[in-house]
Amino acid sequence: MRLTKFTDLALRVVMRLAVTDEGEVPTSREVAESVAAPYTHVSKVVSRLQHMGVLEARRGRGGGLELTSRGREASVGWLVRRLEGTGDVVGCEDPSAPCPLRGACRLRAALYEAQEAFYAALDPLTVRDLVGGPAGPVVLRLLTGPPSPA
Repeated sequence: MRLTKFTDLALRVVMRLAVTDEGEVPTSREVAESVAAPYTHVSKVVSRLQHMGVLEARRGRGGGLELTSRGREASVGWLVRRLEGTGDVVGCEDPSAPCPLRGACRLRAALYEAQEAFYAALDPLTVRDLVGGPAGPVVLRLLTGPPSPA
């Protein structure tokens, strides 16, 4: 299974915000730059994550982005399910070209089970787990850019 670019970007944004220092409130533009993504894409991701209760976005002077406690403790499986949607892996019922095998096919059920196993593997992981241990410093290094030549 391959995640959509939207989900990939959302996870990067969440990881970026999870390593912010206390009191740091980066703007959408700063986050977009740090995760190497277009500002317009990050804005759409931020809107969706805000709607999900994962982050808070404040406008104006002193505004910026901040993970909520729900965002810090969110299960990665929960996040991916909400971002990817609950649709089938394959388009058996696609109105423009429904599969002629759908009445007797066992593939759809097998793919559904595989999809659920994928999510189940992500369920125990939290956002905090993604940036804990050796991952946190690596994410922080990415945010500050490459070291300056001496």
